[in-house]
Amino acid sequence: MADIAARSAVSATGDSRSSLHKLMQRKSTIAFLMALPLILLILILVAYPAGYAIYLAMLNKSMTRFVGFGNFDFLFGRETFWMVVYQSCLFAITAVIFKAIIGFVVAHFVHNIPTKGQRKWRGMLLVPWVIPPAMSTLAWLWLFDPSYSALNWILAGFGIERIPWTGETGWARFSVILVNVWIGAPFFMIMYLAALKSVPEQLYEAASIDGATWWQRIWYVTLPMMRNIIAITALFSLIVTFANFDIVRVLTRGDPLNTTHVFATWAFRVGIESGDIPLGAAVSLFMVPILAVAATFILRDITKRGSEV
Repeated sequence: MADIAARSAVSATGDSRSSLHKLMQRKSTIAFLMALPLILLILILVAYPAGYAIYLAMLNKSMTRFVGFGNFDFLFGRETFWMVVYQSCLFAITAVIFKAIIGFVVAHFVHNIPTKGQRKWRGMLLVPWVIPPAMSTLAWLWLFDPSYSALNWILAGFGIERIPWTGETGWARFSVILVNVWIGAPFFMIMYLAALKSVPEQLYEAASIDGATWWQRIWYVTLPMMRNIIAITALFSLIVTFANFDIVRVLTRGDPLNTTHVFATWAFRVGIESGDIPLGAAVSLFMVPILAVAATFILRDITKRGSEV
């Protein structure tokens, strides 16, 4: 009986080792183990702060009492909140459109330059994107300064009156979008340039043989081959632009009269400067559903095109 029990124990141990060995040989298990550090990092840096923000958004100003959706109801009744929603969407959508157009045009320009000259152009054109946004925005602040604006000094030479770059609502919004486009367009350029290099030359040759014009080659060859890259780049830039803080904070501080605030800067104004952290957390959470809707539509379109191919 003792021998039988011993053999059974040895057999069970061998089976468990064999099962563990087979489990470790599975590609899915290896992939999970390799992705585990990233999953833990996301849980620590994303999931926990998001959960804590939801918890804070449901407290009163002194963070001593649970108020449920009271902060959200308060925001819905404020005109400033809806103005911030409008401005955030206006800044993000307008900036992404102009960054995409400028990036596409510049990428075509660089793509048609001989290989030796491309390195210099790529290096120079990437400078606005490489410089920290807060630092480059300070340079733009000097250019827009109402007292000694370099741009107004140049315009005065042509007999044009001074422009209140950050003093009037329309010009202040234009200035924020301009700086955002200047900083972000090089990212679109380098992404589109990489996509252009992956387009087979045979497609352009076939289109030329069929009598396609320059515009038709772009519309029917280049754009369809780049659609996924364009969509992904636009989504990434939309997320970054929506969450942008430093450009508005340095350039206008949300003025004049809160007409250039975006979610991040207004959440800082309400939560940190005004001392109402729960209300600031509630403001910041409104970025999530807007970006989730945009991401759903863009990614669904990419998936649909991928299945068609």
